Amino acid sequence: MHKPQIAAEIPAKNPGHKTRRGAFKAICPARTAHIVVDLQNGFVEKDAPVEVPAARLIMPNVNRIIREVRRSGGLNIFLRFTHDPDEAMPWIIPGALRPGAKGELIRKAFAKGSYYWQLSADLDIGAADVVLDKTRYSAFIPGTCELQSALRVRNLDTVIISGVLTNCCCESTARDAMQLNYKVIFVEDANAALAEAAHNGTLDNLAALFANLVSTEELVDSLA
Repeated sequence: MHKPQIAAEIPAKNPGHKTRRGAFKAICPARTAHIVVDLQNGFVEKDAPVEVPAARLIMPNVNRIIREVRRSGGLNIFLRFTHDPDEAMPWIIPGALRPGAKGELIRKAFAKGSYYWQLSADLDIGAADVVLDKTRYSAFIPGTCELQSALRVRNLDTVIISGVLTNCCCESTARDAMQLNYKVIFVEDANAALAEAAHNGTLDNLAALFANLVSTEELVDSLA
């Protein structure tokens, strides 16, 4: 698991909210959604097309949060990174789905219905939980995921972010959530990247402006 570390100059420049740790003093569990980002076979399993070894290490923390959110009356939402060639808004600048052999491997791996597209069997998914597909890094891009609608129809105002990759889909979703007026809680030991520096770079970015950074232990205590 990554060792979370925020650059020393960030709290020094933001003494008022101390890197936003504890910035949201009153969280209503019933208005909170835990967004589990892309913990699919294609990211979690050994030798998967986009294997993230740290994803396997964070799974106990993610499941602990899932169970506590469920117990406290919140909603768990599981996102699946999806390649859909028939989507209404094709990804013209394709990022990870780039042309070439590597891009084709990823497109096949995350095509709807494929084995690697499926959510990891290690996740504690319940009957009342919500599963949504997304075709971009951020789950808030209109026309590419139903996350915004799922939150609005339930009048939810707070999102907890866990999953992979810390510095890609998780960070993108967290940033957009904050700009859409959601309170954002980013769990520093329940997100995973391909490298320690990438993980902690995101923590620096989010702590400065976008999110409340907490550990799994701190989050579970606050929900309890």
